[in-house]
Amino acid sequence: MTGATGTPAIAIPQEAPQASAPDAAVPAGPVVGHVRTGRRGRRGDPASWAIRAASLLAAAGLWQLLTAADARIGLRFDRLPSPAEVVTELARQLGTGLYWLDLAQSVIRILTGFALAAVLGVGTGVLVARSRRAGDVLLPPLEVVRPIPAIAMVPIAILLFPADEQGIVFITFAAAFFPIMVSTRHAVRALPTLWEDAVRTLGGGRRRVLWNVVLPGALPGVLGGLSVGMGVAWICVISAEMISGELGVGYRTWRAYTVVDYPGVIVGMATIGVLGWVTSGAVELVGRRLTRWLPRAEGSGS
Repeated sequence: MTGATGTPAIAIPQEAPQASAPDAAVPAGPVVGHVRTGRRGRRGDPASWAIRAASLLAAAGLWQLLTAADARIGLRFDRLPSPAEVVTELARQLGTGLYWLDLAQSVIRILTGFALAAVLGVGTGVLVARSRRAGDVLLPPLEVVRPIPAIAMVPIAILLFPADEQGIVFITFAAAFFPIMVSTRHAVRALPTLWEDAVRTLGGGRRRVLWNVVLPGALPGVLGGLSVGMGVAWICVISAEMISGELGVGYRTWRAYTVVDYPGVIVGMATIGVLGWVTSGAVELVGRRLTRWLPRAEGSGS
């Protein structure tokens, strides 16, 4: 487009029309969406608990039908104890002191090994993530040992420790240590450097950065590692009890198998499952209490 003198005309962009007051207003309150910070979710929904209970009852009912019919549909349910036989055996064991002694022994081993793994795993993860020299020294031997299954360390534990009890706790510790350490290391490394720079700009030292930035920021990842570590610890402590224990749920389950007491075997398996569920749930519950400041997706729950 040219002007009257033949020179090109310059088009001046006009300002976009301003939005009206109602459209331009910014809400002062929190944005309502799919993310919420409230404490209640599906965990407090009675319908959710009813569905979960119904799923367990349906599984037990199907098990009862298959064993009562001596079904052979690829799997030999005719050789499997029925739920009624398992419940009868469970009721018998609940009335004995040996059952509770085994249960207490396994819980003590788990709590001792897991507590040691939590303290050392979190500390080591933070150290190797924050210090390059510490990573150069510690990570090579840790990465060599990490792929080795903890249960494969039972012979070494028998040689190193004078008592079987100490060896079983060591196996539990080794099983939980590596998931906790790796999760902590990755969580610390994933923190935005801007957070640390802001604290240092305001005059904060290394200790303040650690307590006010690193640990709170890495807490969700640390809790994930603790939850995984608890599950792996149960797997390995039961296996260690089967191999070298004298008391414990794993030892008693293996003894039941050797004397062909299959209802006793399933009672031991069920006990292990309930103990693992309770302890993992306790870790998650503590985690939710410590991270109440985090936004949570609507309808999330387990």
